[in-house]
Amino acid sequence: MFKKILIANRGEIARRIMATCRAMGIRTVAVYSEADRQAPHVYEADEAYPIGPAPASESYLRIEAIIAAARQAGAEAIHPGYGFLSENPAFAEACQEAGLVFIGPPAAAMRLMGSKIAARQVAQQVGVPTVPGYDGSQQDPQRLLQEAERIGVPLLIKAAAGGGGKGMRVVRSLEDFPAQLEGAQREALAAFGDGTVFLERLLEQPRHIEFQVLADTHGQVLHLGERECSIQRRHQKIVEESPSPALTPALRARMGEAAVRIARAAGYVNAGTMEFLLDRDQRFYFLEMNTRLQVEHPVTELVMGLDLVRQQILIAAGEPLHLRQEELVARGHALEMRLYAEDPEQHFLPSTGTVVRFFGPLRPGMRIDSGVESGSDVSQFYDPMLAKLITYGEDRAASIARMRTLLEELAVFGVKTNSALLHAITENAAFREGLTFTSFLEEQGLLEPGALREREALPLALKAAALAEVVNEERGERNPWRRLGPWRLSDVGRLLRYSYEGEEHQACLERLPGGGGSWRVQIDGGEPEEVLPQLTPDGALCLQYGVRRERVPFLRLAGETQVMLRGRLYRLQRPQPPAIESSLRGSGQRGGQSLTAPMAGTIVKVQVSEGEAVKQRQVLVILSAMKMEHVITAPYDGVVRRIHYREGDVVQGGAVVVEVEMGQSEAALATTPEE
Repeated sequence: MFKKILIANRGEIARRIMATCRAMGIRTVAVYSEADRQAPHVYEADEAYPIGPAPASESYLRIEAIIAAARQAGAEAIHPGYGFLSENPAFAEACQEAGLVFIGPPAAAMRLMGSKIAARQVAQQVGVPTVPGYDGSQQDPQRLLQEAERIGVPLLIKAAAGGGGKGMRVVRSLEDFPAQLEGAQREALAAFGDGTVFLERLLEQPRHIEFQVLADTHGQVLHLGERECSIQRRHQKIVEESPSPALTPALRARMGEAAVRIARAAGYVNAGTMEFLLDRDQRFYFLEMNTRLQVEHPVTELVMGLDLVRQQILIAAGEPLHLRQEELVARGHALEMRLYAEDPEQHFLPSTGTVVRFFGPLRPGMRIDSGVESGSDVSQFYDPMLAKLITYGEDRAASIARMRTLLEELAVFGVKTNSALLHAITENAAFREGLTFTSFLEEQGLLEPGALREREALPLALKAAALAEVVNEERGERNPWRRLGPWRLSDVGRLLRYSYEGEEHQACLERLPGGGGSWRVQIDGGEPEEVLPQLTPDGALCLQYGVRRERVPFLRLAGETQVMLRGRLYRLQRPQPPAIESSLRGSGQRGGQSLTAPMAGTIVKVQVSEGEAVKQRQVLVILSAMKMEHVITAPYDGVVRRIHYREGDVVQGGAVVVEVEMGQSEAALATTPEE
């Protein structure tokens, strides 16, 4: 067995691999970029080596730097995790040439199955059906357009060399095909170094089902059942579960046998995943193979009672699989949800910054695989996933109930997250019934603007914010604005004003006599309540109503108090004195608009020039951040007056990128009579 393993990754998966290594008595070596110098995976390792600047292309994707770190550390093997170099056959070959064991498949199998086109052909050769489409070698735009016309819309453009939704575009009109093709090829080239694409017919309302396979060096190949990963956004999985509510035992056996057949034909070794689409008539089609450990592997671990990372290490060390297919039976139900740093109210744009506070409950049937802790930085340079929330129960209903509880007690402050979306999914009737398809979020309207806003808990959020104020004051907080401001009515009375989503609210508090610390609280003139507020050891607020108690996580910042309730973040602004400079400046210049970067990122394409006339909603600039592309479009017909950045420039969130002047007629219409 290996004595020391280098983990060529970061974040959650690096910590996950280290946990298994620690249990097996194997020392671990971390690598880190400049942005990750203080990251949790660095201080949890036995040794850690710097490998370059923050951009992944200059650090985590530098094969020579990782090999050099492994040699310096005296590591015997390298585990690539997922993402980065995990599916790069050149990396596997470099490990072998350096005398290091690559904990993954052979380079030849990875190269074969890493190409979606070649993988489809392997599946076809062993009699496994694939989705109709075009997977030929000709990549000129005109030929691809001809094939698109033959296949018909709707169709998918997909990168041949990657996964995770990168380099994938949905085409519903052939008029959009050229632009979507260009975007898919550009994104695939940036993400995988290969712009090759293929085309597939888009199946309506399919389920995404994948099978975990294990293969050792002694010729044994088996599968560990399925995971359903149908709930997706931007072609990236958000929710995964095992077993799938859609599969019968007979269908499961057929799909599992097909997965094993493909793995054998590819000469595959170690852990891998066969992905399928299941249509409404229970027909399945091979989609692709992921030649690595999957993000969602924990749900298989829980229902199968296995440690997949341990199995990977044993296989890489030459051990035979001590498992038999007939003995592998799923027990119970497991569910995983991905917690991302993104803003649901702003079209799920990535959210960067510092995680001021991260708290997740750890109870029976709950597991959190996290890449961050309180104080961790969330950078523009890497994937925005913060953690994987995982639950297990004796059946699907129990697993969902535990997930809902986990989300209601989870607290993340400092960056915005998709926790409100995840909580809404657990309460959705179609999800509870197992009616999950790849179009689930759109069909259920969960991505619509305002769909995740909930005002029922707002009075509780206001109550918690106000009581947090008085509790902190009593603990000796020194802030003369709050201690002496106009909200103090008397020695026992308080009046606090807050703003939420543009609406004003107020909380009246009166200390009750007797010295017990209780307050009478009235929100927006409603029914008064008697509450005893106390701070918990983990920094939350416990509100006591007689014998009943409610725990409310909160964070007080300059100018606002943030409260987490039922997976939702309530940002309650306190009134601030007006800024003199902004008052003197007035409302600003009419007739033009400065378009800003929605988040920190890199400019990958500028599609206009200064002085050019543009139409409303025309794409002006394409920005890349956290492995995704985002567009800046013209808000109206007008003229580009200034472009502040060039392709390849790194910009900060909120930086002015383009200035567009409204056309003359539109500018005249925008002038008010008062002016």
